[in-house]
Amino acid sequence: MNRIPILTLGLFWLAAHAGPIATAESPQSSRQSDHDKPNVIFVLVDDMGYSDVSCYGAKKVETPNIDQMAADGLKFTDFHTAASICSPSRAAFLTGGYPQRCGLYMGINRNREAHWFLGLNPDEITIAEQFKKQGYATSMIGKWHLGSEDKFSYFHQGFDHYYGAPENMGHDAAFYDGKKQIFNQTPLEKLNELYTARVVQQIETLKDQPFFIYYVHNYPHTPYKAGAKFKGSSKDGVRGDVIQELDWGIGEMLNALRSNGILENTLVIFTSDNGPTSNKYAQPYSGTKYVSLEGGHRVPFILYWKGKIQQPGVVDVPTNAMDLFPTLSELIDAPMPTDRVYDGVSLVPLLTGDSIARSDDKPFYYYNCENLQAVRVGDWKLHLPRAKEQIPWWARNKQKPIQTPELYNLAEDVTETQNVAGQHPERVSQMLELAEQTRLKLGEFGERGSEQRPTGTLFPEVPILSNQTQDWDPLPDAKKGRGKTEFKANRGGGKNNQGKQKRKQE
Repeated sequence: MNRIPILTLGLFWLAAHAGPIATAESPQSSRQSDHDKPNVIFVLVDDMGYSDVSCYGAKKVETPNIDQMAADGLKFTDFHTAASICSPSRAAFLTGGYPQRCGLYMGINRNREAHWFLGLNPDEITIAEQFKKQGYATSMIGKWHLGSEDKFSYFHQGFDHYYGAPENMGHDAAFYDGKKQIFNQTPLEKLNELYTARVVQQIETLKDQPFFIYYVHNYPHTPYKAGAKFKGSSKDGVRGDVIQELDWGIGEMLNALRSNGILENTLVIFTSDNGPTSNKYAQPYSGTKYVSLEGGHRVPFILYWKGKIQQPGVVDVPTNAMDLFPTLSELIDAPMPTDRVYDGVSLVPLLTGDSIARSDDKPFYYYNCENLQAVRVGDWKLHLPRAKEQIPWWARNKQKPIQTPELYNLAEDVTETQNVAGQHPERVSQMLELAEQTRLKLGEFGERGSEQRPTGTLFPEVPILSNQTQDWDPLPDAKKGRGKTEFKANRGGGKNNQGKQKRKQE
């Protein structure tokens, strides 16, 4: 059930398209009159679980700024990312397609011989490019993790400005301002301070024109350190301190919007790329990052637009990462490209109290790299049989092979512990058929699907494989070709010596 105040949300949609109303009492009115297009800031944090902030149930950290956005905006309780690891999840947010559809379903690591030459295909159309088509200035701050070679750069995917540590810092700790490397080793204890200052600067610089800021914080993914002012500030160690500092930065960003008179003309989106590495931050759901249980995919999702949503709203309609592309395209009047398939729908109808264009029985597919591991229809979720070789390397220690289908009712069993497949054989059969149809389109382990677009690669003749040890290593050198001969570990970037035990994480 969607619990949103319908009348106030009607104002949200009208304000985005009818232009500002100037009043003598409104400090925002003079600034908003410069253009009638809404600004958008998309805040995507890393490895934050469903219960990692106060408004979603955290008890050991305090996140008043994020909580206020949820209280004054729309708080989604059934939002899912498209993958339970970094790179594929980000590809889905930016392109509006399942990672398997847009060809970026593996975890990209510049230090891995099998993957250093891969990335998000430059032929993909990102949401940043949609904004560019509508005359927006576009800025990215933070983690990219969609290919480290120049061909796959954010500058070729719609962004005018870049600042931050673009890789998983356990792989490469270099930090850039534009194309200039300014730190070989990112100063972890200053990271949030640096990001906050640049977000504020960008708001100041771009305030007189419509802008899109993709703010992709590296925290609370490891390695991390809290700033001096936040050390020991939480009841949950350094990770909690980092989250509280991150929340402070969100507050500074909102203050900058307010002081520049554009808060009421800016939509702020807040979410995470996937679940946490510890299940205690994913409660009440089971699982973590890396797996297809709810804890790996279900994360906080908040839409905040001061003055356009007057009352609290809680949305429990199932939504997902692929919905962001059509939603933002509609809000800025950017036509959807017609030469490709999209897997999301616009959430704009929810904002006026109407139904979205996705039926209640539309399936959601939980892929883990190439392996389709689960299907959800309504409240029913079917975990599919999977062999050991189908499980991606990052999940080998967290998942076991499944011999027979397992069915769970999420409305009654959020922990996915009560298998009711035996009681519902017809439903199991129907969902298995959905899985088979989808594998033909989006692929399965070792098999390309008919609707999969090409993976971005420097070397088209070199095999694109998901698993370094199992799939790549046995190949003869002739097959590996330039993937092997041109590979250099730690290609041109800094290396972080902190958190060595964490470097295998994606």
